[in-house]
Amino acid sequence: MDALISGAGLLADWQVIVALLVGSIGGVIIGAIPGVGAAVAIAILLPATFSLPPLVGLTMLLGIYGSSMYGGAIPAVLLNTPGTAVNALTTYDGYPMTQRGEGRRAVALAYSASFFGGIISIIALIALSPLLAAIAPMFGSREIFLAALLGIILVILAHRGQTFAAGMLAAFGILLHTVGLEPVNYTRRFTFEQSWLASGVDLIVVVLGLFALSQAFLLLSQPDEQPQATSVEGSVLSGLKELWLYKRVATVASGFGVMMGMVPGVGEFTAQFMSYTYAQKTSKTPEMFGKGSPEGLIASEAANNAVPAAAMIPLLALGIPGEALTAMMLSVFYVHNVIPGPQLFQNQMDFVMALYLALLVLNVLVLVFLLFSTNILTRIIQVPTRLVGIVILLLSFVGVYSLRNSITDCAIASVFGVLGVILKRLNLPLVPIILGMVLGGIMEVKLRSSMPRVKTPLDMIDRPIAMILFALILLVIALHIRTLVREYRNPPKNPDTDIHATQGGQQ
Repeated sequence: MDALISGAGLLADWQVIVALLVGSIGGVIIGAIPGVGAAVAIAILLPATFSLPPLVGLTMLLGIYGSSMYGGAIPAVLLNTPGTAVNALTTYDGYPMTQRGEGRRAVALAYSASFFGGIISIIALIALSPLLAAIAPMFGSREIFLAALLGIILVILAHRGQTFAAGMLAAFGILLHTVGLEPVNYTRRFTFEQSWLASGVDLIVVVLGLFALSQAFLLLSQPDEQPQATSVEGSVLSGLKELWLYKRVATVASGFGVMMGMVPGVGEFTAQFMSYTYAQKTSKTPEMFGKGSPEGLIASEAANNAVPAAAMIPLLALGIPGEALTAMMLSVFYVHNVIPGPQLFQNQMDFVMALYLALLVLNVLVLVFLLFSTNILTRIIQVPTRLVGIVILLLSFVGVYSLRNSITDCAIASVFGVLGVILKRLNLPLVPIILGMVLGGIMEVKLRSSMPRVKTPLDMIDRPIAMILFALILLVIALHIRTLVREYRNPPKNPDTDIHATQGGQQ
């Protein structure tokens, strides 16, 4: 209780309140504009947050992360164009409802389901915090190394149909981390006698290039479009009442979101498809799915909005990000010498509670904002796509240059921007590169610190948690091999290429 009160006190600071407002409202607007998305916005804002207090910077980024999915539902429902990649499934039933003249009802249900999923996720997170605080000290260097390795494996295997490509891209990310000065003896690695490589390849430069610059290049290379959306008449409060009729679907979908958010490398897409499949199989009218089913819309929006809060669990407890957005947030922690992991729950529980409360307030702010501003947002999403591309391009280069006042960083970001365009054109994921850089760095540090106490290979797993993590790694690999063997023997008639195809930011 003391930690909760202290956390509320930290949240009451005027800078944090402003960050909440900017993050929540800005995230909704960013999510509503097709072609931008949370990853692009966070990548652009990331350099600016380094000069802010840690709670202020993280609150702003969390606001954008959580609220962008709310905003992304507006063009998905009204235009059949998802504002963010994770709102793609919302178009299946949201837009057909609009075509039937039920645009207001669809938007109201999307808001209500998103709010329900977000609140359920935060409640689960707060309830799990004492357990996290108790378990986290049991994780030493070996355990965190194995957890990071498990995260890498899950990230690769989550890209069904693209596991080889995802593995190669993750390995490329690990390679990028090794460029520069080696952390123990400070010898140069993979610099090829080039002085500009001595400082290494900065994570934020890569993030801005892969996500922001690549999206700007794509928008500028495509024909200029100005989406047209119809106004929504009437109050959207009715969605909260109607959601009660589908409380079972909303609850199960939120549960899937919480579970998938906690598992590194899985995230919104898997949660959405699992909840959507469940809703369709248990529905009394399964034939309506894809044709304007309220249950399908609720399943999609409740699941994806339950992920952000749950994704903070492995980040805060172990310092292991499960996706690109939490990897970006991890860099904010490191810049301010706030190290996520066991010590955070032991020494800074008030800080953790402040983050939980910020997420709770965020969802309330977003819902209140959307109740009164939906029609205004329908005008904002009509911004020409090339104008959006120019703005992203300018802000990205400003952000890159501001990091170290380096033209070299701008050039490196441009190279990764072109790489991002190529990967998006080939429908290959971007996320493994970022997580490879982050998790690869964690694995190297933790492996180096654990090796003096390791005499034989079995010493790596001689503790209970280490043994459990190793068993999970073997189980995940075994299940994947089993799936491959089954698919080889019985090839699917309609093979699923990759449900994570939009993870890189494709629209």
